[in-house]
Amino acid sequence: MENNKSNTGLKVGLGIAIVLFLATGFYTMNLYNSSKKVQNELTEEKQLVMNDLNAMAKQYDEAIGENEVSNANLIEARTRIQGLIDSLKISETNVKSLWRYKRKYASLQKEMDVLLAQNDSLRVENSYLATSLDSTRVRLEERTVFTDSLLVQNNALAEVVENAAILNTVGLKGFGVIERTSGKLIPTERASRADKIRVCFTVAKNALVQAGDEELYVQVIDPKNNTLGLNEQVTFGEKTLNYSMISKFNYENASLNICEFVASKGENKFEKGRYVVNVFNAKDLVSSSEFTLK
Repeated sequence: MENNKSNTGLKVGLGIAIVLFLATGFYTMNLYNSSKKVQNELTEEKQLVMNDLNAMAKQYDEAIGENEVSNANLIEARTRIQGLIDSLKISETNVKSLWRYKRKYASLQKEMDVLLAQNDSLRVENSYLATSLDSTRVRLEERTVFTDSLLVQNNALAEVVENAAILNTVGLKGFGVIERTSGKLIPTERASRADKIRVCFTVAKNALVQAGDEELYVQVIDPKNNTLGLNEQVTFGEKTLNYSMISKFNYENASLNICEFVASKGENKFEKGRYVVNVFNAKDLVSSSEFTLK
């Protein structure tokens, strides 16, 4: 009888133990499933925060890329966001940690709104400034073109004035003369009788030339292409001139008649044929004439 009671107690105890074990297992299973669900939700929430931070970083990248000169405040804020993203990747996935990152994100969101508004305002100002600078540059270029045009015109005018400010000659004539012992000169066309060649011309009045001592180079070339007289050389830049004589005179802003003489060398007589007479003002030929000795 006592044995039956003992067996009954054991069975009851075993049943209670089994029930408790099953209840504990069920509770543990529910707790595990609940914890896993919470963990999944926290992981999803963490990913949402990560997405928000990446979107914020992208906005900063776009704002920074729009400016040729980078805004230091934007760059510094973008660096802090990247640091927060890197920290979030390796952080524990729990409520406390996630809440801390959410608060930082909210703070950065407010800061970004202010910085981007300032950046937009700065970009508008820069755009206006660039437009103004372009307009100024266009005006400067137009002014430069105008100035260059004036310079070209002035240079051209100066060149015209320089070319015009020289003495010219008119009425150039060359002919042979017989010189008497009394000094009297008798024109001749015979080469054998000519003692000298007389060259006469008129220096024309030129208001652009200042009064003072002037000189012209006279060149007489015989039929054999020889330069008579001194036959000396003078150089003007790359040009060399052989001249027969230098005619020096005082110019007084009025027309001036001048006659010069070129003698033959030694006792040599002048050649028969065509003679050429040229008058140069420095390197510039101002008049030319011909005559013939028979």
